[in-house]
Amino acid sequence: MTDDECGMTKSPNRDGFTLDFIRHPSSVIRHPSSVIPHSSFRMNRSRVAQILNPTRRILVIGEVMLDEFIWGKVSRISPEAPVPVVDVIRQSFTPGGAANVARNLHEFVEQVHVLSLVGTGQDSEQLRDLLKARNIHLEGIIIDPDYTTIRKTRVIARNQQVVRVDREKPRGFTPAQQARALEYFESILDSLDAVILEDYGKGLLQQPLVDTIISRARKARKIVNVDPKPSNPIRWHDVTCVTPNRGEAFQAAGRAVTDSIDPPLEDAALLEVGAALLEKWRCEHVLVTLSEQGMILFAPRKPPHHIPTRAQEVVDVSGAGDTAIALFTTALTGGATPYEAAEIANHASGIVVAKTGTAVTSREELLASFPE
Repeated sequence: MTDDECGMTKSPNRDGFTLDFIRHPSSVIRHPSSVIPHSSFRMNRSRVAQILNPTRRILVIGEVMLDEFIWGKVSRISPEAPVPVVDVIRQSFTPGGAANVARNLHEFVEQVHVLSLVGTGQDSEQLRDLLKARNIHLEGIIIDPDYTTIRKTRVIARNQQVVRVDREKPRGFTPAQQARALEYFESILDSLDAVILEDYGKGLLQQPLVDTIISRARKARKIVNVDPKPSNPIRWHDVTCVTPNRGEAFQAAGRAVTDSIDPPLEDAALLEVGAALLEKWRCEHVLVTLSEQGMILFAPRKPPHHIPTRAQEVVDVSGAGDTAIALFTTALTGGATPYEAAEIANHASGIVVAKTGTAVTSREELLASFPE
């Protein structure tokens, strides 16, 4: 993170008391500097409604987590250290990680299945209860008393994330658990329309497991989309689409991250990275999310396609990538072209980043964001 990306900002409270907060690009409200004209095509509400077919069935594979939010207010600095003291007002829990992708999908498809690993105890039970309440299928979640269910705790004050605390002990499936996971995968594969692989770099997705899943899913002519973690050097060969954010894309391509250029279609470094990832991953598409610049879609032998942001303001980017891959995949299963799917995902992401926390959008909200 550069000095320009991380600094100090002063925020007076109601009593005129001024606090110094660490400023992070994902923790403060920002407005897009410009909106690039998008003249290649326009989707209307009727076409989106046709694409969002609720009869689809999608499997999410990856690390599930419990997201905890502690909401409070800040009025003073601690006498023990130069940090804000947060007076807690309330606490909330939502599904996180791959479970948040499933939560996003639930709003749009008939059946959502999850293949993952959790431990025992309160965090595991609470996470599974949250998913059960949404009728998400949990038969593929393996419960292991030796595994620590991942929990991320975010402390929020005045719509700013003050700190995040992670509880985790990264670990993948044991050989026996992997065999059980693949048996479950095979048992539901024929009924699926798509598979989403969510890699958070916690050890669950390893190359042999990934290779088997991709090979069998593609042989069955299923859509396979991936949200990658470049620190886990998986070969995502032959998948439908990989959806890194800009920083992840540069890291995966082995390039130093450069400053964004506006418009993105004139960002030579970004265009080189997109081409490099298509060659490296040998996939059909690479969809790079660009925060306030929207998204850019790469495909072999086709010019890059930029989709400008639809967000009016950015309050919290937590989970925005989960929303993007969920809606991109949903749209593809409904017969959308990759360009249409990216447009729908972009609208959905624009809605959730205007909300605090790992939020989701609804079918009604998404349809309303398109012209009639």
